[in-house]
Amino acid sequence: MSATESAIAEPRSLWRDLSLPPVVAGLVTVLVGFTSSAAIVFQAAQAAGATPAQVASWMWALGLGMGLTCIVLSLRYRVPVVTAWSTPGAALLTAGAAGLNIEQATGAFVVSAVLIVLAGFSGLFERLINRVPVAIASGMLAGVLLRFGLDAFLALETRFGLALAMVVAYVVLRRWQPRYAVVFTLLLGITVAAAGGLLNWQAVRLEFAQPVWVTPVFSLSAIVSVAIPLFLVTMASQNVPGVAVMRASGYSVPISPLIGWTGTANLLLAPFGAFALNLAAITAAICMGREAHEDPSRRYVAAVAAGVFYCIVGVFGATVAALFSAFPRELVVVIAGLALLGTIGNGLAVALGNEQEREAALLTFLVTASGITLFGIKSAFWGLVAGAAALLLQRMGRREKQQGAA
Repeated sequence: MSATESAIAEPRSLWRDLSLPPVVAGLVTVLVGFTSSAAIVFQAAQAAGATPAQVASWMWALGLGMGLTCIVLSLRYRVPVVTAWSTPGAALLTAGAAGLNIEQATGAFVVSAVLIVLAGFSGLFERLINRVPVAIASGMLAGVLLRFGLDAFLALETRFGLALAMVVAYVVLRRWQPRYAVVFTLLLGITVAAAGGLLNWQAVRLEFAQPVWVTPVFSLSAIVSVAIPLFLVTMASQNVPGVAVMRASGYSVPISPLIGWTGTANLLLAPFGAFALNLAAITAAICMGREAHEDPSRRYVAAVAAGVFYCIVGVFGATVAALFSAFPRELVVVIAGLALLGTIGNGLAVALGNEQEREAALLTFLVTASGITLFGIKSAFWGLVAGAAALLLQRMGRREKQQGAA
């Protein structure tokens, strides 16, 4: 029985399922998601000509959009549905929005959101994604997450004492208290960082974000140079691996409404700065792993908790940005890498388990892990393309041999 079937067979109660590990997993999800790409979002807002007040509004809209979709969709399906802003979309805006004013950029956000809604509710995206084999999806998942596992140990080069203490603590705790290993490792990391004077609290101040409405202006140049590329990058580099992560983790839910409703939230919040919302991949894996909860049917609580924290990020805007930046980078990458170890291992096990699909899955893993970016689309998509092409050629070769033998 899959995690989804288990949740359907036994209706869940949020209060009964609530416990500390999934809440901490939700916090780590937001911590990793925010600290890993917030700077790119700020750069994208500035490239679009946003004022400081409008930049804060972007954070309000994105935080609220991610938070509410995480909470509502996770409670609706009782599986961990984690959403995120489109990091490659933000990177695209940093270059593509140059020369546009904020009104034209906002019009492009609206057009992109409409395309996402249509791709979701029409079922077109789900029909395409259903053709991706589990082994290929798992290979892509492991490739996407590999960098985070490696970064956890590369941190030993720059903050040896902090990284070593966290790694040793995690290994020991996985033996004696596996359910709380990530929780106590995170607390230990904060303690060590504080003792070493690595926590930067000077820039932290209480400041609420205010939503700022921008009336969208629709121009052909903005639609061609921003809206359509933003839609394609978000779907290919974000929603495709997002679905793959869910399925590789054992969760099978209707994809069309997930895409459709995230697109709807994107559309409603676009005038306030929500440039692109989508299913998360890397951060979602934190909520779907064993560290979130030993029982897969209770891991949805981690996504709900992440949603609450994202809403707080949106409301407090710059304050939360400064708070997250107070932690040393090494603390964040180590806790992220350790939290994802189980998911990386499971992804590789599934990817390499079927001998007939092993080579294609391995090719998917390697291309994805390479981190290449072609035509503005990141390696997760190209990994799927490479693996699918290899698998197709293998199947054609086997059919030809069978026909020749007959």
